[in-house]
Amino acid sequence: MTTGKNKVQIAPSILSADFARLGDEVQAAVSGGADLIHVDVMDGHFVPNITIGPLVVSALKKITAVPLDVHLMIENPDQYVDAFIGAGSDFITVHAETGYHLQRTLDAIRRQKVRAGLALNPATTLNVLEHLWPDVDLILLMSVNPGFGNQKFIPQVWPKIQQLRQMINDKTLDILIEVDGGVKIDNAVQTAQAGADILVAGSAVFDGKNPQENVRQLKLAVNGG
Repeated sequence: MTTGKNKVQIAPSILSADFARLGDEVQAAVSGGADLIHVDVMDGHFVPNITIGPLVVSALKKITAVPLDVHLMIENPDQYVDAFIGAGSDFITVHAETGYHLQRTLDAIRRQKVRAGLALNPATTLNVLEHLWPDVDLILLMSVNPGFGNQKFIPQVWPKIQQLRQMINDKTLDILIEVDGGVKIDNAVQTAQAGADILVAGSAVFDGKNPQENVRQLKLAVNGG
């Protein structure tokens, strides 16, 4: 997945799902071919919104075998990593902007056999990765400013994806590139072509009556028949 030659994965974000029918919504997305389920955790401090905690991750773990991709948009992630690992997270991503001791946090995640991700906001440069390459399995590039769903994709992120892809390829690293924010059917192809391995899609999957078909259409767009 590091060369950009394998199929692009789709990770529906439950932030845009109907929480009154969350299990059904997730299962519909999985039946459409979802590769991961993306779980946005917000604390009302790092971002201006509050969402969910480990109990929801634990509940999702009971209804699907698809990997749970947990994105911690929270201050002091060290306090909560163990709880989310215990709940069944397969990936845990923390933000570069929140970490006082990022290497320690990433290492703590990986030591528990969970894949560690590092998220960068749109204005955060790739320089932050210089001394963290050995500690990450996934780099999440935000293509909106985090905190809310259904925002518009920031096009300046496309060259950032390309730059990151080139850096990973040049270093021959086994690191996935994930892109999160405003991904729709009309920009998914360009985002994939820029070098993304995983596209997080919230409203593009769940804003409508058919998450199953929406996932299928996204996968068809980025991977062809």
